[in-house]
Amino acid sequence: MAESIFADLDRYVAHPRTAGLCMSPDGSRLVTTVQTLNSKKNGYVTALWEVDPTGQSPARRLTRSIKGEAGPAFAANGDLYFTSARPDEAGEDEDSALWCLPANGGEARVVNRRAGGITSVITAAEADVTTVTAPLLPGAADEDSQQSLHSLRKDNSVKAVLHSGYPVRYWDHDLGPAQTHAFMLEAEDTTGGDAPLTPEPALPRLRWITEGLGRTFEGTVHLSPDGSQALVGVTVPEAKTDRRSGISLVDTVTGAHHMLIDTPGMTFSPGPISPDGTKAVVIASAKPTPDNALAPRLSVLNISSGAVTPVAENLDLWLNPASSHPWIDEQRLLAVADSNGRGGLFIVDINTGEATQVPVEDAVYSEVFPVLHGTTAYAVRSSYAFPDEVVRIDLDTGAVTRLWNPTQRPELPGTLEDVHTDASDGVVVRGWLCLPKRASAEQPAPLLLWIHGGPLSSWNAWTWRWNPWLAVEQGYAVLLPDPALSTGYGQDFVQRGWNAWGDKPYTDLMSITDAVEGREDIDASRTAAMGGSFGGYMANWIAGQTDRFKAIVTHASLWALDQFGPTTDMSPFWRRQIDQTMMDRDSPHDFVGEIVTPMLVIHGDKDYRVPIGEGLRLWYELLADSGLPADENGDTLHRFLYFPDENHWILKPQHTKIWYQVIFTFLAQHVLGQQRELPPQLGLTPPEAPSDDAG
Repeated sequence: MAESIFADLDRYVAHPRTAGLCMSPDGSRLVTTVQTLNSKKNGYVTALWEVDPTGQSPARRLTRSIKGEAGPAFAANGDLYFTSARPDEAGEDEDSALWCLPANGGEARVVNRRAGGITSVITAAEADVTTVTAPLLPGAADEDSQQSLHSLRKDNSVKAVLHSGYPVRYWDHDLGPAQTHAFMLEAEDTTGGDAPLTPEPALPRLRWITEGLGRTFEGTVHLSPDGSQALVGVTVPEAKTDRRSGISLVDTVTGAHHMLIDTPGMTFSPGPISPDGTKAVVIASAKPTPDNALAPRLSVLNISSGAVTPVAENLDLWLNPASSHPWIDEQRLLAVADSNGRGGLFIVDINTGEATQVPVEDAVYSEVFPVLHGTTAYAVRSSYAFPDEVVRIDLDTGAVTRLWNPTQRPELPGTLEDVHTDASDGVVVRGWLCLPKRASAEQPAPLLLWIHGGPLSSWNAWTWRWNPWLAVEQGYAVLLPDPALSTGYGQDFVQRGWNAWGDKPYTDLMSITDAVEGREDIDASRTAAMGGSFGGYMANWIAGQTDRFKAIVTHASLWALDQFGPTTDMSPFWRRQIDQTMMDRDSPHDFVGEIVTPMLVIHGDKDYRVPIGEGLRLWYELLADSGLPADENGDTLHRFLYFPDENHWILKPQHTKIWYQVIFTFLAQHVLGQQRELPPQLGLTPPEAPSDDAG
C-alpha cells in the first residue's frame, strides 16, 4: 500500500486539489478546477476539468497550459469562458486574457487580450451577454489610452502610486493606480468595407459600463438573466476614512446607472438576480459597534422599488447565497451557512420568508447550483474527513452522491470525533478532535490546541494550509474548537465574545482543552497551543495568561492592538469594534512579562491584514521583556520563522514544507523532548551527504 500523503510532505504538497465549480445554464455540464504542482515544484498550476453530472463517466481534462486557467463561466449557448495568462504567439509573458472553449468543440481561443489583463468573467443565463471585470488606470478614457499608460509605467519600471483616499492595500497586494471596472464584451462592427479578409472573426471589443463610478465600484457584478441589467456593489465614502456599501443598478446597454439602495449605518452586498429578473438576493448588515456585533442578514431586494426584505428570520444563522446561481425557481433559492461545526444547506421561500434545511450528510457545501425548476443541485463539499469534491444533491431527500471526480480522497491517519463541554458561563462549546489511530489509555497522545482565525469563522471544512492530519501522522491529537465569536452557533454566541477577545474566547478554549485533557487517550502533560491571525492573537494571549502549555506557535498574529488598528489594510472595520477599552484590557503585548513558554513566531512580510510590524515587535519584546528573555549570551528558546515573500498565508509549496517542518521540529523539542534536524534548505545545518549508491 502506498505511503500516506500525510507521512511525506513532498507527496502532500503534490497531491492534486479540486476547487470550485460552475454549471451550464441547462444543468447538463459541470466544470471544476484542479491544482497540481508546476514543473519546478515552486507553485501550482490550475487546469479546468469537466465532471459528468450523471456520475457515469470519468472526469476529463479540458485545458492544459504552463500558466494555467481560472474563473470558468458558461455562456447561455454553452461556450465556456475562462481567464488565463497563456503567452501570445510571440511567447511573451502576458496579463490574464479572456479565453473561450466553444460548445461545439475545437481549441480554446483568445476572446480579449488587453493591457492590465482580465480579472473575471460574468455571463447571462439566457442571453449572449458577457461582462468582464478588469483594471483601468484613472487617466485612461478608453482601451487605447489604457494601453499607452500601462506601457508607459511598465517600460519605465514605475510602480509608484499617488493615493488620495483609503484603503491603499488589501490582504497581500497594493491598490492603485488602476481601479477595477466592468466592461461589456461586444463584437466589432465589421460590415461593408471593414469586413475581414480572413476566416478568423475579429476579437470582441470592451465597452465600459461602470464609467463614473471610479474607485467606488467594488468589483462585484450580477447580471440579469437577459443581460440587460447588472447589480454592482458600490462603496460610499464617509468622513475620516470610513465607508459603507450600497448597490447600484446598471443598464448594460447604455451604461446608465443609479444608486438602488444606500442607507447610512448599513452595508449591502449584491447577490444573484432571480430567473424572472425582478428581484435579487442581498446581504444586509448594520455597521458593527463595540457594543453590537456584526449581524449580516439574508434579504431579498425588489429591483424596481429598491425595497429590501429580510428572509430566513426563523434561523439564527448567517446565511449566504449558495452560489452565483442559487435560484431554484422564481420564488425559492438555496442558501448556506455555518451550522454547529458543519455547513447547513437551506431552501429559502421568499413568499413565506421561511428557510427549510435540506437533510444532507455532515459536510460543508459550497458552489451549490440547483438545476432551474428542478429537484437536483450540484455542489462542492468538504469536511475534516475529506477535501473538496463535486457531488450531486437530491433536494427532496437530501441524498448526496459523490460524482466521478478528477482527484481522490487521501486516506486519513486517524479518526475524527465531535467533542463538547460546558463553558464557564454554562454555554456549550464544541469542536473537532483528530486522534491518531494508536491513541489509547496505554499510549495517550500529546495534544495540540489549534485556534482558528477570523475570528468570525468556524473549524468546519478541509484546509490544505492548516491541516491537522499532518500533525496526527506525527502522533499528536489535534483539538479544533469553536470558541465564542465562532459562527454557526447563533448571534448570542458571537456577541458573548465581541469586543472582549481576552474573556470568553479565552475561557472557552481553556474549558474545552480541560475537557479533552481529561480523556484517557490524551497525555495532558504534553500539550501545545497554535493559532494563526486571530488564532495567533489568542496564542499570544494564552502565552501571557498561563504556563500550562509546553510550547506555543503563533502565526500572522496580532500582538499590540493599538499598533495593529491603524496599520492593517482595513482599519475602519477594526476601529468599529476594537475601542480604547478593549485595547487597554485585551492587548497581548501588555502581558509580555508573564510569558515563560517557548514561542515560535511566524510571519510573512507581504501580510497586509496583520502587518509584519506585529511579528517584529512580538519577536523583539519576547527577547527583551518577556519572562523568558534572551540570556547573557543572546541565546533564546524562542524562534522566529520569517518569510520575506509570503503573505497572511504561506502558499508556495516549498515554503509550506518549511512551515510544517519547522513547527514539528519546535514541537518535538519542547513537547516531546526530542531533538530533530531542521530542514537543510534553511541553511542552518550541513546538507545531506550524497548517496554512494550509483544505482
